[in-house]
Amino acid sequence: MHRFFVPPESVRQTPVVLKGEQAHQIVRVLRMRPGERALLLDNSGWAYEGTLDGYDEGSARFRIAERCPAEGEPRTHITLYQAVLKGDRYGWALQKGTEIGISCFVPLICERSVVADLGAIDRRRERWARIIQEAAEQSGRGRLPELAPAQLFASAVRAAQSHAGASSSEVLRLIPWEEALTTRLRDALAGCNLPAGGRIELYVGPEGGFTANEVDLAQGCGIMPVTLGPRILRSETAGLVAAAAILFAAGEI
Repeated sequence: MHRFFVPPESVRQTPVVLKGEQAHQIVRVLRMRPGERALLLDNSGWAYEGTLDGYDEGSARFRIAERCPAEGEPRTHITLYQAVLKGDRYGWALQKGTEIGISCFVPLICERSVVADLGAIDRRRERWARIIQEAAEQSGRGRLPELAPAQLFASAVRAAQSHAGASSSEVLRLIPWEEALTTRLRDALAGCNLPAGGRIELYVGPEGGFTANEVDLAQGCGIMPVTLGPRILRSETAGLVAAAAILFAAGEI
């Protein structure tokens, strides 16, 4: 069954009318016919099973038959602080991270970042949001992962420290680093009650990796360096591997 995220206010109307790119996808790409069903998600935790009632060149109309809780969301909440990458590699990381089950993405600018222009990053946000939505629809997510504003690495880790407070024991903050030889990801996860729904923050560096100064700063802010094994992973791969391993440990993959 096809899935579409829609504005919450749209499902309060009868029929529900989808326009623009979604209508084009329904009519021209998917070639849905009246009577076919789709799942409409309002990004607040509810899913609505609808039947295509009709369409024209610019809109598609659905009548709602049933409302039910949206499924597909992991109990474990992972925030990926991923350094922005050149070309389409950041969009690829967003797409695959959404499929895996990451809950929030924070674009980072680090000391070795090739892409370091906040204005240029802001101009990509609309496209990145579309990538996330399409991946969430395809993969059966119940909510859209959040795409936070871009941050400088130093600001991000200091903010994480200031927000920790009394909840510091409830959030595990990890920074995969190729020079972290002592603590494995598996060891860092030991003792975490992940099946009950933990909160994990992952910090992944740019093409050239984190500098030693950045890792020292992260450690000073309560973020633990971990190794993902003896092989060096590309930046767009490391966060996805770590997130998949965490969700596997939580019993969600």
